[in-house]
Amino acid sequence: MASLDDDYLQYPQRSYGMDHDRYKWTMLQNRKAVEWPQGKKIALWVQVGLQFFPLNQKGVPFKVPGGMTKPYPDLRHYSLRDYGNRVGIYRFFKAFDRYGIVPTFAMNTRLAERLPYLVGTLKERKNEIICHGYDMDSLHYGGQRYAKEETLVKNALDGLRNLTGQEISGWISPAKNESGNTPDILAANGIHYFCDWANDDMPYDFTTKNGNLIAMPLSTQLEDYFIINNNLHSAEDWADQVEDAIDFLLQESNTGGGRVLGLNIHPWVLGQPHRIQYLERVLEKLSGHPAVWSTDAGAIATAWKNQQ
Repeated sequence: MASLDDDYLQYPQRSYGMDHDRYKWTMLQNRKAVEWPQGKKIALWVQVGLQFFPLNQKGVPFKVPGGMTKPYPDLRHYSLRDYGNRVGIYRFFKAFDRYGIVPTFAMNTRLAERLPYLVGTLKERKNEIICHGYDMDSLHYGGQRYAKEETLVKNALDGLRNLTGQEISGWISPAKNESGNTPDILAANGIHYFCDWANDDMPYDFTTKNGNLIAMPLSTQLEDYFIINNNLHSAEDWADQVEDAIDFLLQESNTGGGRVLGLNIHPWVLGQPHRIQYLERVLEKLSGHPAVWSTDAGAIATAWKNQQ
C-alpha cells in the first residue's frame, strides 16, 4: 500500500487543534470552571421548537428532517406538525408552569406570521424567543449566494422582532444547517448567540468577521425528535436518557464546575397525549433538584460570558 504524499497533509491553516480560526481548541477539563448563580451545578435550558413545515416544500438543497415525506399534498405529516402548534404546545405550557420550569422558544418567523394567537400567548408569558429561521424549508447551506442568505436572515429577524416585540438575540438555523457565511451574517444582524454547533458541552466564543458570537451547546443526542422519530426509541427511553445525562453532569460538576443541560423538544412530538407524561416526569425531577438552575438560553450565555 503506497504512502500518502507529503503535500496531502499540507493545507491552509493546518495547525495543532483545529484547521480553522472559528474558535480556539481547548479540552473541556482544562477550561476555567464556571459558577452558576446561587451555587447551582446545572444550568437547565429547555428549548421548544415552534416550527412551520410548508406543505409544498421545495427541499433545497435537501428535505429537512421532520418535513413532508409523502407525495404532495402530504396532509398526514403537515397536520401533525400543525397539531403541535395548536394542541401540544398548550400541554407544554401547563407542564412548564406546574413544575416552575423556564422555557426558551425557538420560533420560525413564518409561523409567527401565521399564528398571531400563539405569538400573543408567548408575549403574555414573557419567555425568551429566539429565531429559528424563516421556516423549515428556508435552509442555509454551502453554495448559497451570500446576498440571498443575507436577505433571508434579515427578513427572518426583522419580522420576528416586529411581531414579538423582543430584541431576539439568539438563533438556531432550520435543521441546524449553515453555510460558511451564516455566523458572519448573524453577528452583523444583532445575534449574540447561536445553537447550530453541537460539538461541546459548554458555551464557547465563536469568531466571525463581525465580532464574536457565543456557540451554545444544544445537543442533538437528547432531542426528542432524534431519539423518538430517528432512533425509534420510546418516549420512556427519552426520559431515561435525559435522566442519565442529568446524573452524569451532576457528578462531573463536582470537579469540573457548572454544566449546561440543553433539551431541544417539540410540541408535535412530546406534546402527544401518550408522551406528555414522560416530559412531565423529567420536569418534575429537574424542578425538585436543588442543584438545577432553570433559566433561558440568553441568561446562560450572559452568565457564562461574564466569567470569561
